[in-house]
Amino acid sequence: MTRQKKESYFWTSFSDLMTSMFFVMLVLFILTIALLHRKMLDIEKERKATQEQLNKINEIENATNNIDKNYFEYKEKYKKHILKIETKFDPDEYEKNKIVPQSSIRSLIDAGKSIRDSIYSISNRYPKIQYLLIIEGQSSKDRATDQHNYELSYKRAYTLKKIWDEEKIDFGRNCEVLIAGSGIGGTMRENEEPLNQRFLIHIIPKPGIIEASK
Repeated sequence: MTRQKKESYFWTSFSDLMTSMFFVMLVLFILTIALLHRKMLDIEKERKATQEQLNKINEIENATNNIDKNYFEYKEKYKKHILKIETKFDPDEYEKNKIVPQSSIRSLIDAGKSIRDSIYSISNRYPKIQYLLIIEGQSSKDRATDQHNYELSYKRAYTLKKIWDEEKIDFGRNCEVLIAGSGIGGTMRENEEPLNQRFLIHIIPKPGIIEASK
């Protein structure tokens, strides 16, 4: 084989090799672009889903925060509702007939119905959302032991629950009612001790329910 033919064969083979590499690179480039485009679509889909969840969380939180202002005052700092109805008990008492004044019982019943209506309204829009309704009792400082005040505040919260039960106020199957007593503790207390004989209400969407409700 002459030198000229050898060179011709070399450049033909080299040209074929470069053409093949070009097509390989072109295919890899197209594949990379396609994968990047798919990844961007997935990211955008996740972003929209996250935004929808955030919007839903904000809407639910706003709805639970805006229950009837005739009976409740929402404290943003503590994320709690104060039951505005002035309710006191005789010292060391917790039964319904020891509530002072007795006329406030009617208002307590109306407040319970207001909570029920608010939860039902939200549940109609988001039927899969579940809630915790926490009735928290507080007590004022006196000479009693801390344990006594914790027990007393719990029993007073339970009395409110029984008042609502007697009136057949049903918060629905999506709402779990819990009773708590914070005694003379907790983060939300008034300087005037008699004002701490009150009820705090928490309406909390259960953790994880936003994702499960999609």
